[in-house]
Amino acid sequence: MDNVKTGKLIRDLRLERGMTQLELAEKLHVSDRAVSKWERGVSHS
Repeated sequence: MDNVKTGKLIRDLRLERGMTQLELAEKLHVSDRAVSKWERGVSHS
């Protein structure tokens, strides 16, 4: 799966659960900027 498709999946699942990027980031112990990059397909780490 490419980064753009993965990012869309992350975003769709996050929104389906009514979560903000910050809430997801806190659960995963990463920054909200990391979540934003993932969702935009900029970074996979």
